[in-house]
Amino acid sequence: MGGGKSVLKASIASLCALTLGGCFLFNSPEEGANFAPTDQTSQCPDQGAALQVLGSGGPIAETDRAGTSYLLWIDGEPRLLVDAGSGSFLRWAQAGGNIASLDAIVLTHLHADHVGDLVDILNSGGFEGRSAPLLIVGPDGAPRFPATSEFARRLISKEVGAFSYNGGYLDASENKPQLVLRDVPTAQGEGAPVTLEDISDYAVEAIPVNHADAPALGYAITVGDAKIVITGDQNAFSEAFQSYLASSNPDILFAHHVINGGPGQPRGLHRTPAQIGELAQALAARQLVLTHNMDRSLSMIDESRAAIANSYRGPVSVAVDLDCYTL
Repeated sequence: MGGGKSVLKASIASLCALTLGGCFLFNSPEEGANFAPTDQTSQCPDQGAALQVLGSGGPIAETDRAGTSYLLWIDGEPRLLVDAGSGSFLRWAQAGGNIASLDAIVLTHLHADHVGDLVDILNSGGFEGRSAPLLIVGPDGAPRFPATSEFARRLISKEVGAFSYNGGYLDASENKPQLVLRDVPTAQGEGAPVTLEDISDYAVEAIPVNHADAPALGYAITVGDAKIVITGDQNAFSEAFQSYLASSNPDILFAHHVINGGPGQPRGLHRTPAQIGELAQALAARQLVLTHNMDRSLSMIDESRAAIANSYRGPVSVAVDLDCYTL
């Protein structure tokens, strides 16, 4: 039996070496955490719900990872866009995204690697003929960070917008739908969770997190009996987020895996791998997906997996752009 396992591991290792995103072999559950290889496809199903990772990267231009972005599909229709980081406009096109069927665009925070392509997606959507209002939700403001509503006005208002030719989005003119802009009070991660009541056939909760000086949100999305949680960029001071979702048993926890926890890494912006493991365990997540990855975090994936395994023993995979996770 033991020899058979060794042969199987060697065969899987050879196969993993040929895949685009690669995968990682880990010990069996009795030996450590069960880290599953990514086996997702880039085509979401026509039936049921799925969350597609449009961008799995971070703020540095590296290899083939776009900035952070997710797209919720229900019965073959794109319904919710979460973030629109730099480079995600191309992934949006490759996935078949469109503004016409969206219920909302929700933003975790206003760093460029999370919103850099928002105006491109809106610009493209202006050609689709949508007439129904479009909800955009994001955090409130702070020094050096405009509130989401002000951010949109600075981008596209007819008077002062950098891309004022898209100003029709703010008054429903020029064949564009009107944006409904909503700011969620964050209070440095201590604000109250907000349920988006505009959406009826699935549930979206915006949950404040602590991302140092940047007002920020995480999101919990429930479709039928399935629940996914997106951490957004958060540090371990996001205690209210963890407490609110404790033992919520999400089917998938998408955790932003930016730093490796080693010496010289920036502190106070993101959870370390050890802290990601603690969060996954506290939420009782059925599966953990590491995304918002950077070379510096992936280069130490073995150390990260060991740190996560100290707390969390469930399956873990590493996202690549266009991965589609069915719910």
